[in-house]
Amino acid sequence: MNDQNKPKQKPEETPKTVLGGTSAAKSSSGWKSLFAKRWVSPAIFMAAAAIIVTLMWIYQGADQTSTPTTGKTDTTEVSQGEEVTAPEGKGEDTLPVIAGGEQMKWPLTDKAALQVELPFYDEKATDEERAAAVVQTGTSFSPHMGMDFVDPDGKTFDVLAALSGKVTHVEQHPTNGNIVEITHEGGLVTVYQSLADIAVAEGDDVEQGTIIAKAGRNELERDLGIHLHYQILNNGKAINPSSLIVE
Repeated sequence: MNDQNKPKQKPEETPKTVLGGTSAAKSSSGWKSLFAKRWVSPAIFMAAAAIIVTLMWIYQGADQTSTPTTGKTDTTEVSQGEEVTAPEGKGEDTLPVIAGGEQMKWPLTDKAALQVELPFYDEKATDEERAAAVVQTGTSFSPHMGMDFVDPDGKTFDVLAALSGKVTHVEQHPTNGNIVEITHEGGLVTVYQSLADIAVAEGDDVEQGTIIAKAGRNELERDLGIHLHYQILNNGKAINPSSLIVE
């Protein structure tokens, strides 16, 4: 049979490849191999964290730069129109001793004629002074957060308002005796316990030096006899009266 009469065979066609098909498969396989390595995920996490920290640092630096500084921050809150100053050399924890134009005074007519029978417990005091300011109740001991005044002869004496203010509490307490509390400008509160012959009532406005009661007795400190327990509070915190009053 003549070769010329044989049917011509079509040349084999090269298999067609979808554009990008082969490269995409190879790329996908490459990424899978890369992420399969143990060190890749931690490395990505660390890089992301470094970027975030850097951005935060830049932001904070810009914020501090744009904020004006005044040199000294005064954290004392003062009511409008109220004059408040603190005594020099009394330490950082002292409160104002002048409020509304008045300087705080001892709630006594003649402090020199009396004696401090039980002092205020000051954490910065010496061991001996702190030991003398501890109150024993049964088998328990607690720091004394006020000052107790007595007359050497055991006599009663007048109790005065240390600053002008409003009487905000009057109570006959079963253990602390008769109590009077006076609230002053700026939120300062003076507390007078172990009283007798109370001469004020809740809601009364009193001037500095007004006689509000006389020294009496109470059950808690009955060993002291007739005395005055005097306390100063600022936001509920007891303050050493000696740190606020200029002698």
